[in-house]
Amino acid sequence: MAQTTTKNPVEKIKEASDAPKPEVKAAVATRPVRHYRARLFQVYVAVAAIGFIALAVFARFVNYFPLDLQITLAVQEIHNAAFSNLMQYLTVLGFNPQVLLFWALTTLFLYVVGLKWEALMTLFSVVGVSVLGAAVKIIVQRPRPEDGLVVVFQKISEYSFPSGHVLFYTGFVGFLWFLCYTLVKRGWRRSLALWVFGLTVALAGLSRIYLGQHWASDVIGAYLLGSVWLWLAIVLYNWGKTRFFVHQPVATEAGSGSTTSASSR
Repeated sequence: MAQTTTKNPVEKIKEASDAPKPEVKAAVATRPVRHYRARLFQVYVAVAAIGFIALAVFARFVNYFPLDLQITLAVQEIHNAAFSNLMQYLTVLGFNPQVLLFWALTTLFLYVVGLKWEALMTLFSVVGVSVLGAAVKIIVQRPRPEDGLVVVFQKISEYSFPSGHVLFYTGFVGFLWFLCYTLVKRGWRRSLALWVFGLTVALAGLSRIYLGQHWASDVIGAYLLGSVWLWLAIVLYNWGKTRFFVHQPVATEAGSGSTTSASSR
């Protein structure tokens, strides 16, 4: 006669606690879907890196492409006061000292509310992308658009490729978008923040073209490089999330499980 083993109450409780909850299973995509999405994103990063390198090589020897001029002339045909004010506002916000004040206060706010690791990685994302962009500008040495070709609202002496404004918005505001998406609970505040951050990043490039301070290829190159840097910042953030500041007051990883991760989706 086969001997049956009866599990003690402690083992039953442990198995019940370890079993995935229905709501968690419903909130998390299946493993094949997660792997497929991860591969897609990895492919994009590789394509973005290759595309940026190709653009940088061309920008080193070509001041602008014919399509650059056509795009700028078309964008500057938009005559709308609200649009013009928005474009100028996005550009002014990306210059010193307001840009320094913007990211310094944001980083300080994250640290004060208890998001210490997030504050450190936010600082890493903005400083790193700024240094990287400055180095590429020196290497490529592409001149800015000339006033005789397009309307230049304000002449800038720095090199043109890639757009520093777009790099800042992609690396810094893009990382804030990521933090908001992963950490903030669902609600109208989260949705509003995601829309504001997303539109800010998207319109930053258009503002640089509209004001005649960058060519479209400068902007595209900045989006490509900025997205690669943003990917690197997110990878480092996820890697360090379970290693550093694990007992921080907010969004701690100490003792957290899958339920906490799923609740923020």
